[in-house]
Amino acid sequence: MSSTGLPNLLWRKSSYSNGQANCVEVASMKDRHTIVAIRDSKAPDSTGLTFTSRAWQQFTDTVKRHSRSCDITFKGTA
Repeated sequence: MSSTGLPNLLWRKSSYSNGQANCVEVASMKDRHTIVAIRDSKAPDSTGLTFTSRAWQQFTDTVKRHSRSCDITFKGTA
């Protein structure tokens, strides 16, 4: 799905972004809070991805859980 096909979304960038747009942006769809949209901040008009909020939560929980074994710390964890 193209990010241009996801109008009127409030995109959020990670607080860990280095200020050079090297980040993934996330948005919740306004009319359906059960959908999470993801895009590359370097190419905001390119193809984006959508996930159910449950699938996104499972993904982020898995990343956080495995990051502990790799000595990577995410805000709100550790």
